[in-house]
Amino acid sequence: MDKAESWLSKTLSYRFNDASLFEQALTHRSAPGNSNERLEFLGDAVLDVVVSEALYDARPDAAEGDLSRLRASLVRDSSLAELAAALGIGEHLILGSGERKSGGHRRESILADALEALFGAVYLDSGFEMAAEFIRRSFGDRMQDFPHVDELRDPKTRLQEWLQARGLGLPGYELVNVTGKAHRQRFEVQCSVDGRDPTLGEGSSRRNAEQQSAEHMLGFLTAIDGDG
Repeated sequence: MDKAESWLSKTLSYRFNDASLFEQALTHRSAPGNSNERLEFLGDAVLDVVVSEALYDARPDAAEGDLSRLRASLVRDSSLAELAAALGIGEHLILGSGERKSGGHRRESILADALEALFGAVYLDSGFEMAAEFIRRSFGDRMQDFPHVDELRDPKTRLQEWLQARGLGLPGYELVNVTGKAHRQRFEVQCSVDGRDPTLGEGSSRRNAEQQSAEHMLGFLTAIDGDG
């Protein structure tokens, strides 16, 4: 844990009073010992409050629905996993041998869960104000440079509108794989558009996987078309 503690101190300027909380936050359920699932549950709630407050202050004229969409864009698995990877948390995760061999330290769901667990651990270790500051440091500019609400329409809607505007057929979505136990399943969905290679999306629900596959397809099509 010495290496992990050094990483946390250098990257996020924090040192745990209770080192066992830090170890638990990094421990995936595939490894022996107390997993980070309960801390993830707690950290998710703390994160929602901190992000909600930041948005409330930053967008005084935004409607409740727009604030909710902005918050969702910041706390969804893909956003948290991207942030966790940028911070380098994956290098310090405690995984079972199977997860290590299959590249679990790069898996979106594992990274996102570990980051939320870390937020929960800091909350228990030092209280809400310190956890809020820790979250703000973790997010950096992401907590200030919020996207415009027009960018937050869900990817399936934006893809459909993009295709219809060009007189093209609607996309198709096919469930290609489901893994994990019933309460922790991961879904893989393929998005298909006439004349293009399909794109793959992954998520904790079929809907989330569809949205991710649509987002990947839209990115591919707009890159080719040169029109975002």
